[in-house]
Amino acid sequence: MTLKTAKKVLVSAALGVAAVGLMAGSAAAEWKPKGPISLMIGFAAGGGTDTQARLIASELQKRKGWKVIPSNVAGRGGALMARKLKSLPNDGTAIGMAVTESFGYNMLASKNPGYTADDFTYITTTTGSQMGLVVKASKGWKTWDDFLKAARAGTVKFGGMSQKHADVNYLLEQKYGVKFNTVILRGGRAVMNALNAGDIDIGYGAGIQAKAVKSGDMINLVSGVGKRIPYSPNAPTLIELGIPYDIGAKFIVVGPKGMSADARNTLAAAFAEVISDKNSEVNKFVTARYTGPDLISGKALDDFIKNGLKESKTLMSVTN
Repeated sequence: MTLKTAKKVLVSAALGVAAVGLMAGSAAAEWKPKGPISLMIGFAAGGGTDTQARLIASELQKRKGWKVIPSNVAGRGGALMARKLKSLPNDGTAIGMAVTESFGYNMLASKNPGYTADDFTYITTTTGSQMGLVVKASKGWKTWDDFLKAARAGTVKFGGMSQKHADVNYLLEQKYGVKFNTVILRGGRAVMNALNAGDIDIGYGAGIQAKAVKSGDMINLVSGVGKRIPYSPNAPTLIELGIPYDIGAKFIVVGPKGMSADARNTLAAAFAEVISDKNSEVNKFVTARYTGPDLISGKALDDFIKNGLKESKTLMSVTN
């Protein structure tokens, strides 16, 4: 074979590879749901998951022409939705939105969740919570040390949203020699309502507290995520307090196990397009209340779920 002929062969091979790549990209881009998409929401109407899901559904219909039907399947921290979703068709017409803890700590803590982490295709995250340990400003506690003084003087009522919060509180009690009366409430809104009513002294907020904190009505004494909350820069993290856990959840979109790569990738890209657009209502919502767009998909998301399960098992082992 001459050098000239060899060059022609290499060029033809390169063009062939490029053509295959274009065909693959075209096939992925052309994936469309076979019918209306049922978007099941694992939490009650009016909360952060519900608001995001409905804003995204509306935007997807406008941009993609897909009919997306949101519905609330609330209960047990997203478990009821997950249990129903796992048995539905895996063709992209049935997806659900919950939080990563629905497939992590909350699932492991349940005696009979009715599903496992392997029952799902993980499509994308949307944003991350700004988990904070929150008090009313009228309490007069401006710092974690102020709160500890009150806790050492008598038992305080501490509102959480899951068994994970109760376990973290146990670690805080052991480290600081205090005692909490921890009560588990149904979601962040219930915690905020209990704080405002004076039924609890301190509680966990996953972002719903942002407006009240920014207005000065409430204070984040501690950040429950791995870094300080931007609008509460003086509040130390749990890790800085010696509790080596990031307990901030991420909002996540999942489908039944075995979804095709085309369906998974196209849905992830569509969600990312909507959430990343600074002019979209959902972008404005997650930026105002949470950490802004926080998009993880593909293998990175599969690894994130696996690491979360591992960390949850470690926390359980040291508190039980």
